[in-house]
Amino acid sequence: MPPAVRRGAWQIAPGEAMSLKARSASVLRVKQGRVWVTPDATLANPSEDLVLAPGESLSVAAGQRIVMEAWDGYGATYSWDNA
Repeated sequence: MPPAVRRGAWQIAPGEAMSLKARSASVLRVKQGRVWVTPDATLANPSEDLVLAPGESLSVAAGQRIVMEAWDGYGATYSWDNA
């Protein structure tokens, strides 16, 4: 088990995609690996693909949905916390 996988951290396997919807303002933080993220488009922010590396984060507004997958063949570890 990678060192970053602890309480409150989650893994996404290589080739796995998932959708997350924030119930309240949240922060996605990448612990290990890289994650490709596509937030839903809004009037204020058009949809754009982002690649987050370890130590980087993305603020997600309440009600906003993101789709993410591991960027490379190694998977990734992330946390999803209230802002």
